[in-house]
Amino acid sequence: MLLMTAQAELIAALRERLQIIGDTESRGDQERHLERLRAVSEKIGRLAGALPSPVPPQLAHFLERRSYDKALEFLTANTAQRSTAR
Repeated sequence: MLLMTAQAELIAALRERLQIIGDTESRGDQERHLERLRAVSEKIGRLAGALPSPVPPQLAHFLERRSYDKALEFLTANTAQRSTAR
């Protein structure tokens, strides 16, 4: 259960990052936009560090390299696989 919650929170933060990146209105205030990106990146880092061990090597690689789009893809694919396996 802890793993599911940790992953769900990380998925939410990764999606929030994409929403911020895509927010064209937010870019009008570049300083505020960058601060929002910085804050969500820090949140992602904290959540990634809180994932229960062992973290799948591929996911760990994506998170360490800040390949957040790939990390989100990995997490959502694995979550979908678990859902259909039930």
